[in-house]
Amino acid sequence: MTILTLSEDVTVSVATGGRPIDGGAGDPVVLLLHGAGMDRTAWSLQTRWLAHHGCPTIAIDLPGHGASTEPERTSITGYAEWAANVITVLDRPVHLVGHSMGSFIALECSRLVELASLTLIGTAAAMPVHPALLDAAAANDPLAGQLMSGWAFAPATRTGPHPAPGTSMVGTTQAMIAQSRPGVLSNDLAMCAAYADAVETAATVTVPVSFLLGAADKMTPVRAAQPLVDSIAHAHVEIVPGVGHMVQVEAPAATRAAIARSAGVHV
Repeated sequence: MTILTLSEDVTVSVATGGRPIDGGAGDPVVLLLHGAGMDRTAWSLQTRWLAHHGCPTIAIDLPGHGASTEPERTSITGYAEWAANVITVLDRPVHLVGHSMGSFIALECSRLVELASLTLIGTAAAMPVHPALLDAAAANDPLAGQLMSGWAFAPATRTGPHPAPGTSMVGTTQAMIAQSRPGVLSNDLAMCAAYADAVETAATVTVPVSFLLGAADKMTPVRAAQPLVDSIAHAHVEIVPGVGHMVQVEAPAATRAAIARSAGVHV
């Protein structure tokens, strides 16, 4: 984890894949936004590879998450305003990538600040949340993380194959959610369920947009993303077979390739 000081007023906790974010103001950077109840480590299978293959990368802890010292926001728009400020202070072209809740934040961010490209992973036009999950999260019950991690993976990936031998995809995701601060997951899920502007916002996007979707995603099924796809002219859509909601964990190579392509890097 790195503390990145962008200005006197903007300090963020990030992962940069072991490479510093240097270069001039004109050099592009990939900015990764995680999902509900998660943190920058959700991108651990992407950050180092991207950073060492021509894509300077920042996986960021959203306020209230991971090592962030800022309070959580109470709406998708609130997080988007925070992210837009980070992008403005970075003062360089940003290829913005968001997963799940992060995809809503990234989409809303496109209204607020100029982007180089937008990549939406595990997204949908709306994200209703199961009442049992909302109740468990509101009670800070560990069941919430168990339900999320249970639903988030396709049957083929639930027991492997993680790139790190002996590592459980489900277990690491559940542990990440369990480490979130009390109330954060509940707040995140409520925000996702309440956000109703995705299709309207998608229709205003003018930068290149890529969708990366899991064919076996139960949380944001492919069909649920179609209204977004239909709202964006010339969107690139990739559907990964045998993969659920945690696309970047279940299909790390496909995710890396999709992000690199969006950033204009050919490897």
